Amino acid sequence: MKSVRLKSLSRLVSLALTGVAVVPAVMADDSVNLGTVGAQTGASEVIEVSAKRGTASAVAPTQANLEATQPESIISRSFIEEMVAPTGNYNTIIGIAPSAATQPSPNGPGLADTKTTLRGFQDNQYNVTWDGIPFGDTNDPSHHSTSYFPASVIGGASVERGPGGASTLGQATYGGSVNLYSKVPAAVESAEVFGSYGSWNTRLLGASFESGRGASGQGPTLQVTAQDLHSDGYLTYNTIASDNIVVKFQTKIGESTRLTVFGTYGDVQTGVTDNASGATQQQAALFGQNYSMNNDPTSQGYYGYNHVHKRTDMEYVRLQSSLGGGWEVDNNIYSYYYDNKTIAGYDPTGYLGTGVPIAAGATPDTGSKIYGVKFKSGVPGYDKLNHYRVTGDIFKITDQTSAGLFRAGLWYDHADTNRHNFLEDVSTGTYDTDFATYGLKSNQKSGWNQYQPFAEFEWAATQDLTVTPGVKYMHFVRSVNAIFNQGSKVPANFSETYTDTLPFLTANYHLGKQDAVYVQFAKGLQVPTLDQLQVATPENSPKPQTTTNYQFGWVHKSATLVADADIYYINFDNMIGTQQDPVTHQTVFLNQGGAVYKGIEGELTYVMGGGWSFYANGSINRANYTANNVLGNFGEVPKSPESTMAFGLLYNQGPWNASVVYKDVGPQYEYGGNPSAYHIASFSNVDLNAAYTINSPSSFLKKTKIEFSVFNLGDTHHVTSISQGNTPALDQFQWQAPRSYMLSLRSTF
Repeated sequence: MKSVRLKSLSRLVSLALTGVAVVPAVMADDSVNLGTVGAQTGASEVIEVSAKRGTASAVAPTQANLEATQPESIISRSFIEEMVAPTGNYNTIIGIAPSAATQPSPNGPGLADTKTTLRGFQDNQYNVTWDGIPFGDTNDPSHHSTSYFPASVIGGASVERGPGGASTLGQATYGGSVNLYSKVPAAVESAEVFGSYGSWNTRLLGASFESGRGASGQGPTLQVTAQDLHSDGYLTYNTIASDNIVVKFQTKIGESTRLTVFGTYGDVQTGVTDNASGATQQQAALFGQNYSMNNDPTSQGYYGYNHVHKRTDMEYVRLQSSLGGGWEVDNNIYSYYYDNKTIAGYDPTGYLGTGVPIAAGATPDTGSKIYGVKFKSGVPGYDKLNHYRVTGDIFKITDQTSAGLFRAGLWYDHADTNRHNFLEDVSTGTYDTDFATYGLKSNQKSGWNQYQPFAEFEWAATQDLTVTPGVKYMHFVRSVNAIFNQGSKVPANFSETYTDTLPFLTANYHLGKQDAVYVQFAKGLQVPTLDQLQVATPENSPKPQTTTNYQFGWVHKSATLVADADIYYINFDNMIGTQQDPVTHQTVFLNQGGAVYKGIEGELTYVMGGGWSFYANGSINRANYTANNVLGNFGEVPKSPESTMAFGLLYNQGPWNASVVYKDVGPQYEYGGNPSAYHIASFSNVDLNAAYTINSPSSFLKKTKIEFSVFNLGDTHHVTSISQGNTPALDQFQWQAPRSYMLSLRSTF
């Protein structure tokens, strides 16, 4: 059993051929910490890896593991520090990966919420996890990229393009998982201060503290990081003020148990229009592509009437213990919270300037009638709340046997949500008599209880072949208790239960020490979103969306080259679509049929010598409706880019590191039905970063790093998003933010 155990550990840390090992107490100067491996391990294990400085694994922006059982891109902390905007977030980070199409922030790097598609799967069709905890909105598993975790606190990420195994947890594993990790505790005590200043009066200040692991290398560790960000933003009046603090404590209890306590708090205040996703063509022609809000108090687009305040927190307490005899347990109790208070003008899309008639189809600024309410004066708008608390527990147990590793566990998750949308005169924040009677868009409480037991066996069939069958059971109950249900606009009190059993089978085969191949068969499922139950007959809501995934891939690793490639075929069933009921004019959700997602992906990093390296990745992606589409949709599935491509030239030698990275997102259709009118051409972006590190600049400074960055180096202004308005004249567009600059300084004490 011991030999199998050692074999398992040695293979799990095989991110590189040369110089990769479990991170020691004090890492050698010629090593680069790659962070936490995103591989499956025993329950009590936390595997950290390092790579020899100058090897392909040490400099690769993305790479796969030789133990991979599905396509993946592992992103290290060094990439985040050296090539990502300091104002960035997880979407800024994962956008480098193949098949990841991240919409550039129209307000400047990291200065607005953005979305990423994976192979054409939307944000609510794949999971995002933090240290293994799935998190997301409670109306659907979507996310807000400026909330929770700024780039400064993210220790690394892995983008898994597939359902994973039975132990991969989440509500939407069928589209993949974006796994984020907290920073690995440092070996020695240190403190850092960091700051950045850039275009549009963007300024960031922060500090961090690491207690170190003590003289033994096994002592308790404390990590604290705090950050404050302010920016006027590129878009008119789109200001952002964001504060975040993270605390992580780890200690050993006895010889065989590790305790981790983690907590984070975030506060984000932004000026943004909630009911408009960019400028109309008329507004862009009059005011410029950066038009978002105005300074006209009679307008629904007035900056004083459009603002969002979000508060978030996440906590967990994790115990990992070795019980002896090959048995290990891992229990993680967690909670996370999201509170979004929004004030917004009802329809800011029609504003064309003081004294200019509003655009055809837009809601008048005053005297308009909304939901039967006559605004006798003032400016129509609304007060919106989205407030939820989620608590849960993840329990895992493993047993290392002579035949392989057995893994089983249970995920339990509970959510309570309070949401409302009240129409009001935003110029005064009050209601008149008629409005108080009818000015209600929604007032809803909802929740869920879900559990997922799972079991899988990582069978070491031979020295080089690992086969892992597994099964997971999903049980999800969503409840609604609404005074005024959103969508149906009637009182509602009900619950719906969804269950399914999902099989998994993966295999990994080593072709010597430098190459491996893998194959995956897996079923995936997404539980129905809340809006599918906001209808007159929720009991008739469609079945959950499901996928059957088939994937095959190859991974290569040597000192000078890391590379991987894969092909995939995904059969998507029960794709949910919408129609307008001709009688009630309400939205109706139905199973419109199916689609097929297929493609090829690859990535590589090659060390050329002299400190220079070359990076490239790319994908060809197809997502097409099948012939049984009930709604009559055909051709490409909307919001599914046809390709992605990236190139990078990297330099890292002595005190200098620099990079020029290009990313292109291929063409896509924003909406179905009339694709030619909503076609988005491919758009690309080039970022440049150059940094110089001064070692021991004074008696109390260990090092100081000065970095200069240029974002959107080519100053391109491509359309990146189109949102439909009430009429084509009110369609809203987003463009890339222009070229911007940032100067950063980081000092370590």
